[in-house]
Amino acid sequence: MASPRRAVALLALMCATLVGLAGPAAARDITWSVVPANAGGPDGRSVIDVELAGGQEVTEHVAVINRSTKEVVFAIDANDGYLTAKGLFDMRPSDATPTDGGAWIQIPDKVTIPAGATAIVPVKVTVPQNATPGDHPAGVTASVETISDQVRVQNRVGVRVNLRVTGDYVAKVAVTELRTEYTGSWNPFTSGSIDVTYTVANVGNVRVAPSAQIRTSALVGESGWDDTSEAKTREIMPGSSRQFTARVTGVWPMGSLTTKIVTIPSPVGQPAPGVLAERVTVDTTLWALPWPQLVLLVLLVAAFFVIRVYASRRRERLDRQAEILREASALIAQYGGKPKE
Repeated sequence: MASPRRAVALLALMCATLVGLAGPAAARDITWSVVPANAGGPDGRSVIDVELAGGQEVTEHVAVINRSTKEVVFAIDANDGYLTAKGLFDMRPSDATPTDGGAWIQIPDKVTIPAGATAIVPVKVTVPQNATPGDHPAGVTASVETISDQVRVQNRVGVRVNLRVTGDYVAKVAVTELRTEYTGSWNPFTSGSIDVTYTVANVGNVRVAPSAQIRTSALVGESGWDDTSEAKTREIMPGSSRQFTARVTGVWPMGSLTTKIVTIPSPVGQPAPGVLAERVTVDTTLWALPWPQLVLLVLLVAAFFVIRVYASRRRERLDRQAEILREASALIAQYGGKPKE
């Protein structure tokens, strides 16, 4: 009988799903890829962007390319999309019932493709009449299942579908869980840094890639950091949140350090006319005492007094020697010139 740990691991492997959205996928001797297309074939797009009003519909296409040397039956699936913690697009498992944009997509369940051939699969998108304005991410995949050592693995590769319902667009974020930690140097002539961790939640209805400016102010000036990364690495879906980190360098530990974050939720994807973007500012304060500088100051003060005491004693010693010489000279002057009797 298998141990509980082995049973849990086996169950996890049986439900494993591999999803790719760029380049061909491979499962044993089967290789395939899925790309956006029109009715005639691949059209060069990397994603499918659809913008419709409530109650409208449109038919898009994806091309499933069988790059293997045998005929393959591919399962076709549509579901809701999301971003991983690293900002990579992914989809809910194929056995999960879609509740958002994925539920608006109609596709065939399967497609059989000869070796080396390409199948054009229609993707019909029907937006409900009462759909809320904004983005409803989804995706379409082609998958095959393989069995290895009694473990079922589903390999999926697909296309991202950015569904947007027209209406009043709002780009808005909330910044929470702001934490700062100071890291100093024992070299009193070297500044330290502040590590900043914060969570950004998309509380609007369109995808955003929030830019961030971080400023740390102290008694001796201000240090800053600007997020210059690509928009796709900062993207946040509506209703989702992501944690970000940053390091502000050149910060001197001079007591109270105030860190301020200014976040601007810039929409991504198709242009969103009339979008409302609200800037968000939050701040926090920590204390960083200048221990290396204080130690240096103590050493300098101690050295000053040591040198002063040494100089004072040296002057006293020299004064005594000078006094002795004066007394000796006086004695010589008094007795040195008298004749002997």
